Amino acid sequence: MILSGKTILSKINNSELEISPLTNEQIQPASVDLRLGNHFVTIDEYKEGLITLDKSASYREIISSNESIILPPQTFLLATTVETIRLPYNVTAFVEGRSSIGRLGLFIQNAGWVDPGFEGQITLELFNANRLPIELTLGRRICQLVFAEVNEKADPYNGKYLFQKGATQSAIYKDIQ
Repeated sequence: MILSGKTILSKINNSELEISPLTNEQIQPASVDLRLGNHFVTIDEYKEGLITLDKSASYREIISSNESIILPPQTFLLATTVETIRLPYNVTAFVEGRSSIGRLGLFIQNAGWVDPGFEGQITLELFNANRLPIELTLGRRICQLVFAEVNEKADPYNGKYLFQKGATQSAIYKDIQ
């Protein structure tokens, strides 16, 4: 069952679910908007000739001290949210791009969903599908979390991205084959 904004707020007020920092404007009818942070990473194309799933790729870190960042055309960038979240063991969340932003050609994705028990910031995968650059304002609402209850208390998430802070590069190479 998808949680309503009222239920999400109730869970936050009862300390069952944490989203911090949070403003009232971020609570939507059936989701919570998250804002764009100032930490980014991108694959270093000058150090990589090929990306594989078996070893760590080289990344460049970008910490923006400006109020915005420019995403060039046809560019992929990992970003982070301002907010840190903590999910209880009976709630999962889906990260979705905001429709108004998608209509400008900016694809916002988070592979899969956020597992019960996850705690940390959300890493976003941004792709500019345009032939024009897009200016992204830091602190602007950029995506939304949709919450759903699972049918029973789940085993808590204990994966490689638990407690992540900032935009976090892929750790697929750590997977057990």
